[in-house]
This record gives sequence, C-alpha cells and structure tokens, in this order.
Amino acid sequence: MTIRVLIADDQAMVRAGFAALLSAQSDIDVVGDAADGRQALEVSGRTHPDVVLMDVRMPEMDGLEAARRLLDPPPGVVHRPRVLMLTTFDVDDYVYEALRAGASGFLLKDAPPADLISAVRVVAAGDALLAPSVTRRLIADFARHRPAPRRDPRLRLNGLTPRETEVLELIARGLSNQEIAARLVLAEQTVKTHVGRILGKLDLRDRAQAVVLAYESGLVQPGAQ
Repeated sequence: MTIRVLIADDQAMVRAGFAALLSAQSDIDVVGDAADGRQALEVSGRTHPDVVLMDVRMPEMDGLEAARRLLDPPPGVVHRPRVLMLTTFDVDDYVYEALRAGASGFLLKDAPPADLISAVRVVAAGDALLAPSVTRRLIADFARHRPAPRRDPRLRLNGLTPRETEVLELIARGLSNQEIAARLVLAEQTVKTHVGRILGKLDLRDRAQAVVLAYESGLVQPGAQ
C-alpha cells in the first residue's frame, strides 16, 4: 500500500529536498506541499494524506495550531492524518504541545535521509516515533516546569492492571517492546497486547500520548531513571 505524504515547511528548498527523497521510494507518494499551516490544512483537505510532515515554526499559522486542527477536526470531517513534527532544535516548546495534541512524534530536520524515510513508514503504520534520548528528555523537561492539567491525569490510570501500569512506565522511559519483553521476561507479542490494551483503556492514539500521560500523571518522575 502506498503512503500518501504532505510536506508543510516554509522553506521551499526543504520541501523540495524532502519531496525528492520520499518520492524516490516505491511505497511513498508525495501528494502535496504547503508553505504554512493554513495551506497545510487546505491541501490536506483536498489530498487526504496518510502522513503530514509538519514544520513547527511557520508564518500565518504555525505547525502546532495546524496539527491541532488536523487531529481534532470539526464535526463532519472524517479524515485525520498522522502528524510528524519537524524541528530544527531537539528541545522546542511547540513539540511538547504537539505531542499532547496528538502528533505521532517528531524528527530533527538534520536527521539522516534514511531516518526520514523510516519515520514516515513508522508513523504511517500507526506507531509513534519516539527517539528516547530526545523525546523523553523533552517531555520530562516540560512536565517538570509546566502546571499540571486541570483534570487530574492520575485518575485515568486507575483502570490499568498492575502489569499494564508497569508496561506504561517502561514505555515512558523510552523502552521498545523488545526491551520491555526482556526486562519483564515476557514474550514480545504479550507486550504488544499489553500496549494495545493500555492505549485502548486510556483512549490514547499511540505511544507518544502514552509517554505524555505517564509524565503528567506522575507515574514517571522527570529525571528519574
């Protein structure tokens, strides 16, 4: 199945470079591009991409607001693409907010070409792109300095079993399913089942939102190992 991609970035050379790289892949089709968030919404509405590569900082409407609107569309709009945020810096105020809004992860613009291609495929498959060394640190930093949400997120964890809570904690620490399986002495398929149940019970789209909730609920403390 071909992955339909929309590229939103205010730099024409970046858009052209990403488009050339991705279009060269047999399983990826670049269906459009946009120079700002407002254009991204308009082009997405016409082309229905599977994945939107969304620059964080753009004129007119930034990537955060565009991501929010794509991931929480008005009544009657059925299509919701996966959003992969693009940023120049590995610590960016907008990235954390984008993850909370439902973005499936983020990628640094200077990442190797192979990483961009892999990221599109990972996100299109329904998983989250979480680089533990960057994403975990970023989320922990903002969880430490920002006020807690009005609704106590700890209450949402009450429906999890002890094992599911344990798996959620390890997800938030940046472990892959394979690493969690090794840590808990479980089959990897069993871990996948636990992850699916966690996402279902907590009404989360993917692992990115699971990590955010784990920090906001206090299940994982910033800076703890």
